[in-house]
Amino acid sequence: MGRRLFDVFPDDPNDPSANGVRNLSASFERVVATREADKMPVQRYSLRAANGSFTERWWSPLNTPVLDDDGNVTLIIHRVEEVTELVRLRGAADISEQLAYDQQAVIARLLKSEAALRESETRFRNVADHAPVMMWVTDPTGYCTYLNDRWYEFTGQPAGTGEGYGWFDVIHPEDRPMAEQAFLAANVEHRDYRVDFRLRRADGVFRWTIDAAAARFDENGEYLGYVGSVIDIDDRREAEDRLALSQEQLRLATDVGEIGEWDVDQLTGTMFWPPRVKAMFGISPDVPVTLEDFHNGVHLDDQETTRIAYEAASDPALRALYDVEYRTVGKEDGVIRWVAAKGRGLFDPDGHCMRVIGTAIDITARKADELRLRDLNERLEQEVTAQTAQRNRVWELSRELLAIIGFDGRLKAINPAWTTTLGHISGTLLSTPPREQVHPDDLPRVRAMFEQLIGGETVERFEGRLRHADGSWRWISWTLVPEGDAFYAVGRDITSEKQAAAELEQAQEALRQSQKMEAMGSLTGGVAHDFNNLLTPIVGALDLLQRKGVGGEREQRLIAGAIQAADRARTLVQRLLAFARRQPLQPVAVDVGELVRSMADLLTSTTGPQVRVVVDVADDLPAAKADANQLEMALLNLGVNARDAMPDGGTLRISATRQSVRSPNNALKIGHYVRLSVADTGVGMDEVTLARSIEPFFSTKGIGKGTGLGLSMAHGLAAQLGGALTIQSRPDLGTNVELWLPLSAMVVDPKGAELTNEDVSHARGIVLLVDDEDVVRESTADMLEEFRFEVRQASSAEAALALVAKGMTLDLLVTDHLMPGMTGVDLIEALRRVLPKLPAMIVSGYSDVEGIARNIPRLTKPFRSAELAVVISQIHPGNGAV
Repeated sequence: MGRRLFDVFPDDPNDPSANGVRNLSASFERVVATREADKMPVQRYSLRAANGSFTERWWSPLNTPVLDDDGNVTLIIHRVEEVTELVRLRGAADISEQLAYDQQAVIARLLKSEAALRESETRFRNVADHAPVMMWVTDPTGYCTYLNDRWYEFTGQPAGTGEGYGWFDVIHPEDRPMAEQAFLAANVEHRDYRVDFRLRRADGVFRWTIDAAAARFDENGEYLGYVGSVIDIDDRREAEDRLALSQEQLRLATDVGEIGEWDVDQLTGTMFWPPRVKAMFGISPDVPVTLEDFHNGVHLDDQETTRIAYEAASDPALRALYDVEYRTVGKEDGVIRWVAAKGRGLFDPDGHCMRVIGTAIDITARKADELRLRDLNERLEQEVTAQTAQRNRVWELSRELLAIIGFDGRLKAINPAWTTTLGHISGTLLSTPPREQVHPDDLPRVRAMFEQLIGGETVERFEGRLRHADGSWRWISWTLVPEGDAFYAVGRDITSEKQAAAELEQAQEALRQSQKMEAMGSLTGGVAHDFNNLLTPIVGALDLLQRKGVGGEREQRLIAGAIQAADRARTLVQRLLAFARRQPLQPVAVDVGELVRSMADLLTSTTGPQVRVVVDVADDLPAAKADANQLEMALLNLGVNARDAMPDGGTLRISATRQSVRSPNNALKIGHYVRLSVADTGVGMDEVTLARSIEPFFSTKGIGKGTGLGLSMAHGLAAQLGGALTIQSRPDLGTNVELWLPLSAMVVDPKGAELTNEDVSHARGIVLLVDDEDVVRESTADMLEEFRFEVRQASSAEAALALVAKGMTLDLLVTDHLMPGMTGVDLIEALRRVLPKLPAMIVSGYSDVEGIARNIPRLTKPFRSAELAVVISQIHPGNGAV
């Protein structure tokens, strides 16, 4: 501050005021040394104005010290009074003596004011430090100059660290930005301040507090800052939250219970009815109501009862519970409703009833149910009398087994049908213990059924076996009803039905499965033909575009993607054929590891998001002898079985390793194998189920949920390939199915090895192309023309024979198999009678090729140019016309 005061003086030491500056500095030193006020003579100063210029002024300075409790100078009050005009009139020497007296009086007043201020501040701090709440003071800038002891006790901050803006540090991080903004905004606007925030207690727990302060102003309206307090309101907020929750629960309870509230003011006669209560009296929600509406709305027959109950509730002497059921007649709709109302009177200290408050529920539906029940009971009583007589006749004459059975399983009473059905007299049956009558395998189920019935559960029907007098067993279908301390039972002999049903079900199931598979085979065969015919021109066109390098990089990328999709569609058709058993087994060398990895995505999508699919394939896995398509289908079936065994999700682990069998066993011969394992963490199988798991058509999935062929197909595939299928399973632990595939002596045929046009460039000549599908024929013709063949086309076998009959020479025949009229095989046989050495091949979209001789080359639609080239290179020597 001293430097800022001196900054207004010129820097030039030769300036006349420089001596005054030195005098002022000397005066400050005297004040500090003597600790007493120092009166300076009148001084002349050149002071710097705001614009930087200097003006000469005369001043009368007075420097007064402010001392602390130890007598040290903490502040110098520098008071100056401009006397420029007096000096001009009377001279500097003349006015110094007069000013000295006035300034002494000022000094006295300043010291008195300072003492009073210090005393007031001391009293405030003493009171604040002993206050039960946290208190604080700020200056006009918002700078905190004081925090009481309670603040530091509560927050645990070291003394003094909360001053300035340090008190923000103990506010919850989520609340601090809001608290800072609220405080600073209020301070700028010089208005009162109030905000709730969480404050960190000394133990580290954040507590909700309310911080409030009042803006301070002096007698001239000058803003002085804040005096504020912080109060812990955490317990109060928790109580308010509990109260709000309680009120919300009450509201929900009344809404769910369809409870209406009502309130009658006894002094004014006014009445509060919410819409729900108004509806009970047939009044619209927005229509005002009075006590008259209540009195007129109660049914005439119920008014007296309702009036008496209400008067008793509002009587200071009785103060009874208002609990009454009455009918109402709708004011607007005339509908009669039943209402159950309860209430209590509220009384003042003098015993006067001020209000009657209660609830009302519409019980119209309940009353209707009670009326129907009463009518039903009356009819039942009449029928019971009539049926009792019939019961005795039914008991004696019924062919059903009627019995009263104790909870211990012993027979208490039986009708004559027991003797007829089981060959024992009634006395023998009544005296024989249950364990000697019931089949041993059925005893646990009988006990469980009894416990369920005794426990109140419902058992609609129960079937069990009872011993006949000749030692055989009879199947009985039971219906039991617990009554008192016994069961009332009705049984029917279903032994013959059981035997017939079992035989019929087995035959029907076998027939259904056979028909299903036959239909599926026919369906997939047709689908394959149509699909393959659709795919053939697509694959051919895409193959041509790719080989010709049509378009730029982007176009070639799109063409490659389309080819990939078409190949996937072709693979899909092959899988359908494998499932329908319409595709013959074609064992080749298969890279099982690559097959498993390529199937991972399909298995993941098939098993769903709840099942985690893990693939674990050993490195350097040798090729296995297998049919890739059939193996893919077997793997897919095993994956589906695993998924169904994990209804709540789990892990499906597919692994492939190399294994060797050193000694023969029941399943495998000595040799080397690739073991493909499909393990799940599902429900597993018991020993009985495991023993039957590979039986054809055996399934635990229920009717319509499985064919029962998945494991049998996999077992047959492994056996046909010279391997085996093994299964390990335990209930609640899961199942592991292993396919043991013998190693292949062949090398895996690498995919993508293709012939080009140059590879068959020698195959010039005339080719006769026969197909009843125009688009397929045109696509195949384009490929053949690329091979430099001269192509002649025919849409049927008959048309092809006509062309040859007219003298057309040809070097090669390429024909579809199944066409209207003659087949492709018939056409080949007919032409070879004329041209015995004619090279020919069958191109077919049908999967069923059993009618084609093995010496006739075949190519399945769809196909690429390179695949067609391979077959042509094998059958066409390129030696000219036939």
